[in-house]
Amino acid sequence: MTLQDKYERLKAIIANTGKAAVAFSGGVDSTFLSKVCHDVLQENAIAITLVSPMNAQSEMKDAEEMAQFIGITHYMVQDGEIDDVVAANPVDRCYHCKKIEFTNILEKARECNIFTVFDGSNIDDLSDYRPGLKALSELKIVSPLREAGLTKSDIRQLSKELGLKTWDKPAFACLASRVPYGEKITPLKLSKIDRSEDYLRSLGFVQFRVRSHGDMARIEVSPTEREKLFDAEKLDMISQKLKSFGYLYVCMELEGYKTGSLNREISKS
Repeated sequence: MTLQDKYERLKAIIANTGKAAVAFSGGVDSTFLSKVCHDVLQENAIAITLVSPMNAQSEMKDAEEMAQFIGITHYMVQDGEIDDVVAANPVDRCYHCKKIEFTNILEKARECNIFTVFDGSNIDDLSDYRPGLKALSELKIVSPLREAGLTKSDIRQLSKELGLKTWDKPAFACLASRVPYGEKITPLKLSKIDRSEDYLRSLGFVQFRVRSHGDMARIEVSPTEREKLFDAEKLDMISQKLKSFGYLYVCMELEGYKTGSLNREISKS
């Protein structure tokens, strides 16, 4: 199947719903999906963003900006609480988190007389540990990008053709994914991670994570960006800044950034 075939299949899936709400994070996948939904369904498509301590402030700003660019009706749903089960951070945390998040999104969609909710997961998401997919299935959330057979690479290419600046946006995930399983998640901890990553972004780093291990911040940057860190003055600046956010120790992962690196604990078990 060619890329154009997949794209046409995606539009047909969307058209068949008549009305749809997109769970919108402002990332590569949900931005592309929102754009195509708006193109196909016009005023019968909306985007819903859940605002919570789990999401980076920069991502919320991106979501607002991209929804405005697309022209899709956009709702920001506030959820300032972290559920106790999610805060305990079990290995299936993502399942519980997605169940709560998408229940809230479904409620907002129904208020708008829309009964189909889309998420932006794609074919590549099936190759990693994704307990959240079970929650989506239970709630009958539709994943049109997966159904159309689109990979991340496909979505980036089509996004570029559609003029979406997110086409080369780095992969992102909720801030809780920076905390090792079993370590309690708190708003303060998430805020430290968010501020630390914002600082690294301001220094020009593109693909990175700040993993939080108690009082220690472990920085992962993409292998191609590691040499940017090898400067004594910059290392001192980063260490001092992250310590000002509340960390006692700051270290670097020598092999660089790898998506889902904290899932190694599951493989080891």
